[in-house]
Amino acid sequence: MAYNSLQQFIEAIEKQGELVRIKERVSVNLEIAEIADRMSKEVGGGKALLFENNGTDFPVLINALGSVKRMQTALSVSNFDEIGQKIDALFKNLTSPKKGLKDKLKILPELSKMASYMPKIISGKGKSQEIIHKEPDLSILPMLKTWSRDGGHFFTFPQVITKDPHTATRNVGMYRMQVMGKNTTAMHWHKHKVGARHYNEYKELGEKMPIAVALGGDPVYTYSATAPLPDNVDEYMLAGFLRKKKVKLVKAITQNIEVPADADIIIEGYIDTSEKFVWEGPFGDHTGFFSLADWYPLFHVTCITHRKNAIFPATVVGIPPMEDAYIARATERIFLSPIKLAMLPELTDMNIPDVGVAHNLTLVSIKKSFPGHAHKVMSSLWGAGQMMFNKMLVVFEKQIELRNYKQVAKIISRNVNPANDINFSKGALDILDHSSTKFAYGSKMGIDATQKYDEEFTENYPEIKISELKPNIELIKSKYQEIKEININLLKEEISFVFISIEKNKKKHIKLISDEIVKEKGFSKIKFFIFVDYPVDVFDIEQTTWIFANNIEPLRDCRIINNKNISHLIIDGTRKRADLDNFKRNWPDIVTADDKTIKLVDDKWEKYGIGKFIKSPSLKYKPLILSKTAIVE
Repeated sequence: MAYNSLQQFIEAIEKQGELVRIKERVSVNLEIAEIADRMSKEVGGGKALLFENNGTDFPVLINALGSVKRMQTALSVSNFDEIGQKIDALFKNLTSPKKGLKDKLKILPELSKMASYMPKIISGKGKSQEIIHKEPDLSILPMLKTWSRDGGHFFTFPQVITKDPHTATRNVGMYRMQVMGKNTTAMHWHKHKVGARHYNEYKELGEKMPIAVALGGDPVYTYSATAPLPDNVDEYMLAGFLRKKKVKLVKAITQNIEVPADADIIIEGYIDTSEKFVWEGPFGDHTGFFSLADWYPLFHVTCITHRKNAIFPATVVGIPPMEDAYIARATERIFLSPIKLAMLPELTDMNIPDVGVAHNLTLVSIKKSFPGHAHKVMSSLWGAGQMMFNKMLVVFEKQIELRNYKQVAKIISRNVNPANDINFSKGALDILDHSSTKFAYGSKMGIDATQKYDEEFTENYPEIKISELKPNIELIKSKYQEIKEININLLKEEISFVFISIEKNKKKHIKLISDEIVKEKGFSKIKFFIFVDYPVDVFDIEQTTWIFANNIEPLRDCRIINNKNISHLIIDGTRKRADLDNFKRNWPDIVTADDKTIKLVDDKWEKYGIGKFIKSPSLKYKPLILSKTAIVE
């Protein structure tokens, strides 16, 4: 169904027992974010939270899309695959050969449906314009400061609407906006995003860039702003398809741009492309690390409009899993079919693990039919839209259950010869990738975990019973005292991975010590060694994977050692330093709440009426903090 308002969606999830209303007075300065962080990391995503008393006239809705059930409710499906199946059926109906007039007439209803999804501009004012502030003051809105080391207060769930100045093609993107003043914000769009391209086109023309920011409305609008669509596809057309009802747009009050008639809040304004950029950030980001301060355009607000009973939507991002993880799960399923239809019919499944924070790690399965097939798939995906940001891609065969991570690890252990089955490439990286030697550019690693054809073997790889290996951990720790912990527990399950935490204290330390360890009895037949800094908990596989996946640039930090007829992949997932690694970029710290905020929420917990006490997730990560600022000195 289509939701006519965010309030209608709130009523739907409240009936499902998926919403908690908090009437206790709370602060938009850190308190709401800490409560939301605790809730969103509960098993299954916890509940949506509606903060009704926050010092403004606008209740704050947070974690609204932070569970599979609520995400499915937002998209009006019982299974995300339903959407992909509809896309597949629609494509086949429209493109299949037509034998005669009768067959051709059969597609008319499908064409009519497609037309009904297209956004429509209507006359008059919309619900989103019931109240108009022509002298805008952003302080009337409950913008959140989410982490104590953030640069300020931010809009975190905006639908930023821009237009191509040449074609008038609309784009709706989600770019955070830091409040800079009473009627100004920064506009944090990355260089690869469509909003940034539109900005550059206005700058070439020497014109101001009109922008509108929509908040709320049907939650499908918010989801569509995050969707990885091609540049020239209107996100509100996708929203129309998902809700089975076109998005109605009205003219903005002060800018030449259209806005959703049924959104909750609209912020109108412009960017003067002749102005200098402003210093924006830092911001505790979805990678679990801070994105550091940088220069971005200044957005001037010319008008604020809203419904009479508007809701302010927000989200909190940080160490996964959080609300954005459930949005990513929907995207993973919805866009599998278009990828198969457009470029990779052999693709059978895709999984983006939460710990991979969208761009660090992706697992795919294929129907393999020729030697080198996995490498063909790697090349294709790295050239496809936002998949160009992927850093590690592992390819399996179709019978593998990609969400069973132990099975995935067993298959990698069994099928991968590091010396033969790993492909390195170079290309664009996500702006938020802090580990690359160069900003937004670096290397990628593809792992072929499929069963190999004869042509793909370079040598006979010996059969190894991993569970029978008996590495002497205490001997290694005594010989190499910089090694603090070694996790060999996965070996018992025939998984050839060892995780090592180390206090790195010399140049080329990981290289020097790994060269020795692979010669040690009990370690010489293990394929994969992953090093992280102590005190990362190597017995917490999710934490360790999240850390190392963020901290590597594959070509620089992954090394293959050939040891007789066994090869090993050494992954250096430690922090890269100026003194030991000649790393010249600033390194961000891990995102956590401050002690004062944690205590405040602890002390007030019973007043919130949320239910059982949930301790702060930040406490688990406190030992990993290295700085009082966002930058590790």
